[in-house]
Amino acid sequence: MDWFEDWPQYFEALNNFSERLIDGLLTTIQLTLLGGALAFVVAVVLGLMAGSPSLWVRGPARVIIEFFRGISLLVLLFWMVYVLPLFWMANPGLPGEDFVRNNFLIGITALGINYGAYGAEAVRASLTTVSKGQWEATTALSMSWPHKMRRIIFPQAWALMIPSLTNLWVHLLKGSAIVYILPGINDLTFELDNLRRPTDIWFSHAFVGLVSYFILALILTLFMQILEARAKHKLGRGPSLREILSPDPKAAPPDAAVPVQQDAAQAKEGK
Repeated sequence: MDWFEDWPQYFEALNNFSERLIDGLLTTIQLTLLGGALAFVVAVVLGLMAGSPSLWVRGPARVIIEFFRGISLLVLLFWMVYVLPLFWMANPGLPGEDFVRNNFLIGITALGINYGAYGAEAVRASLTTVSKGQWEATTALSMSWPHKMRRIIFPQAWALMIPSLTNLWVHLLKGSAIVYILPGINDLTFELDNLRRPTDIWFSHAFVGLVSYFILALILTLFMQILEARAKHKLGRGPSLREILSPDPKAAPPDAAVPVQQDAAQAKEGK
């Protein structure tokens, strides 16, 4: 096609924009990692609260989850940047280094809350899929709620929730592109828009942007698959990471429930 003839000069423009693109890429990575970490904390806290037998704990968690799942990330960003500061700041939105830093923190917070609300459902659903025998064993041993979660229930639910959390983390990576609407947040999407001016949208977004986001998503997916393999191996439900990476990997054993009495007894001894 004719527009391929212009690509040599496009790559020259890409070389001139390389430093800015790297800075934008680093900003996107920071938003993804920090926002993902906050989303995980929010998901675990709200997920455990939503799975609590107490209505006084479960009720507020359900309200928070449904509220933030129903709000668009774009609307949440506008509210946090332009509306909420009106209640406690005399001159909101003053330019400067602090303004940019605050916008960056607001972007992380919005990503963490929004995707954390989605992740809370993955946490709650994973807790309910733990076998009934495990719950009954912890009750028979008179374990407290925090102790049974820490030693018996959550380690098994963790292996089940990782695939869902992986999908959400990849979605958070792509959702971080919305944060560039905040003043001073020059992420990868912002720099790709600048690259489009000396090139065109096909080269900047459909080529450079597509490859960059794909590689980042692939790295996140591989990292979470390693965590999943490690978590399943600890439960005796799959090969170790060393066996998976070996030239002659062993066949994974069929999934089997962890012996209830043995797990509960070990947890009781370690209390």
